[in-house]
Amino acid sequence: MKCITGLGNPGRKYKKTRHNIGFMVIDELVSRNNWKLKKDKFNGKSTIETMDGDKIALLKPQTYMNLSGESVRPLTDFYDIDPEDVLVIYDDLDLPTGKVRLRQKGGHGGHNGIRSIIDHLGTREFKRIRIGIGRPVTQQPVVDYVLGEFPKAEAADVDASIQKAADACEAWLKKPFQEVMNEFNR
Repeated sequence: MKCITGLGNPGRKYKKTRHNIGFMVIDELVSRNNWKLKKDKFNGKSTIETMDGDKIALLKPQTYMNLSGESVRPLTDFYDIDPEDVLVIYDDLDLPTGKVRLRQKGGHGGHNGIRSIIDHLGTREFKRIRIGIGRPVTQQPVVDYVLGEFPKAEAADVDASIQKAADACEAWLKKPFQEVMNEFNR
């Protein structure tokens, strides 16, 4: 079984913010496949589905970003999902808006949601899809920037990145992640 987790913050207040791009990708996967997320015992909204004969868990932690591991760990423990079969989708300040990069593993790079997952899983050995949100061009504090909405001028790039990330998730269900990385990191 594989697990795809999109990071974000719960509630309407954060729905369209930069920090919620991971949630947006999960919503795209749910929409494409006519799936339904429900609130559950894993401190998140999740569903267990089948695609091409393989079981997959989709998760949107409802713990707020900095505590994401408190949702990921209970789900992976319950379904006995190896961390190497976990894919986490999240925002990245160091990539330009709309850029999508896949990684096999790594550190947290200052991202508190990833830090929490590393702490709770006890490993850095899980897959990632980083989606660029760029950095503030003004003196705006980073926390205000990531909790702000994308400007309309970036809408096409943001939508394209959501589609590309969802495509990469679906590709990973059919072939090894290294192949998916080679294809989508071009």
